[in-house]
Amino acid sequence: MSSSLEKLKALTSKLEEKLEQKQQTQQETAVGKKEPEKPVLEEIKSVEKQDTPKPAAKPVAPVKKTAFDTVRQENIERVRVLYEKLKIFEKSPDFDNIFIYKAMNLSGIGLKEEDFGQVREGKYIQIIAITYEPDKNGKKKAKNISLGYFGKAETLDAKLKNDIIEFVLRWRYEKAFQNVDHYKTLIDKIDTPADTLF
Repeated sequence: MSSSLEKLKALTSKLEEKLEQKQQTQQETAVGKKEPEKPVLEEIKSVEKQDTPKPAAKPVAPVKKTAFDTVRQENIERVRVLYEKLKIFEKSPDFDNIFIYKAMNLSGIGLKEEDFGQVREGKYIQIIAITYEPDKNGKKKAKNISLGYFGKAETLDAKLKNDIIEFVLRWRYEKAFQNVDHYKTLIDKIDTPADTLF
């Protein structure tokens, strides 16, 4: 223990000497004198390479993400995996553009609490995106766009059914995050002091 302490003191002393030499060299260089042949940093590094114990390096702290950010990022990554797996890219080639739709539904499988996950016999399974476009009178009308067709309900594989349901639900989850961002932005625009809100 004492030998480590002595080595540390010796290293500190050498470092102080080197720093003084460096400062003196900088002052001499500033008034036109020649720089030393061996840079001070190299000498300091050679001293550090001796048997003195090195302090443990502190880990670089990652940028703190909120639980909100982490959950959202994981959700988007899972949507992307399902987007590839279900071949949604065939109908909507740009992944980022799948979030421009206003809503997303599932035909042939129930998503309400009372019929969640139940296939409707005789129906065809489709993921349907909904967008609103103006008609010839300028009124917005809902337009359905099929993003994926998976055949008849009776022949649907159970794993595929789960992936389809998960894709739609996770897509809706991301839309909910986007709505939260939208409302946060609106609230930030309010000039009212925070203690008078709500």
